[in-house]
Amino acid sequence: MDAYDKGSDARHGPAGPSAGPSGPEPGAALPEPATPATPAGPSGPAALPPGTGRPEDLPHSPAGPDAVPHTVPGPPAGPRTGVAALSLRYQIGAAVALAVVAVVVCVHLGMTFLHVAPANTVSKKHGETVEDWIYPEFEQNWKLFAPNPLQQNIAVQVRAEIRTADGGTRTTGWYDLSAQDGRAIDGNLLPSHTQQNELRRAWDFFVATHDDDNRPVGLRGALSETYLRRITVLRLDRADAAGPGGAVERVQVRSRTTHVPPPEWSGEKVSTTPVYRTLSWWPLPEDEVRGGVG
Repeated sequence: MDAYDKGSDARHGPAGPSAGPSGPEPGAALPEPATPATPAGPSGPAALPPGTGRPEDLPHSPAGPDAVPHTVPGPPAGPRTGVAALSLRYQIGAAVALAVVAVVVCVHLGMTFLHVAPANTVSKKHGETVEDWIYPEFEQNWKLFAPNPLQQNIAVQVRAEIRTADGGTRTTGWYDLSAQDGRAIDGNLLPSHTQQNELRRAWDFFVATHDDDNRPVGLRGALSETYLRRITVLRLDRADAAGPGGAVERVQVRSRTTHVPPPEWSGEKVSTTPVYRTLSWWPLPEDEVRGGVG
């Protein structure tokens, strides 16, 4: 029997049609291409030639021309609060109001600085404008920081001449307005600025603008009299000094000054006798007779 019989199932010899390497069987998977080995250098893998690289190091391309990049949605936006919640018109109004307040605050701080600062070119040129802004409500007093602090207690008192309902007149006793403020402040954790400073500053303003005979010095003297008089009239009205059907026609103000007793260890001797400074009677304008401040 011929070993190279064409009809047999034996493999063909080298001269037969099947000579050479056999191809893959039908349905078999193709083998993956081999990755060329990279020779190791003295300190690690050698660098690859330009233009080559490992497959895992190559950038991945999208799956196709129609691929859509995947995005992660953020948290939903919450409702707007504060000024951002206002309409544009109200935002503009709030911004304008804030700007006006800022300008007023800056002007006040500038005026106060010029008032307390040493004399300079600006304060000399605009001194009248600064004084009109400061006096009498914003006057500054730095005596607390003086080498010799105040050592006196000064009480402001007032009495009134009343026109009674039957047409007669009577004079009240002295109302100690400073003592009233002291009682309102004593034990009060948050006393008002009015209770602490209004009457005291009004009296200091009067003393600074009058001579020892109580005569006004300059134009601010008349202003200080009006300011002090209106404060005393308002206090008398609150105390109902005129009584039912009565009206205050004139007021008289005085101060009672006593020295603060020195400590026992100092050996200093001071007089504790009160000293009074009594002003003349002030007739009230018609708009102040019944407690008005017209």
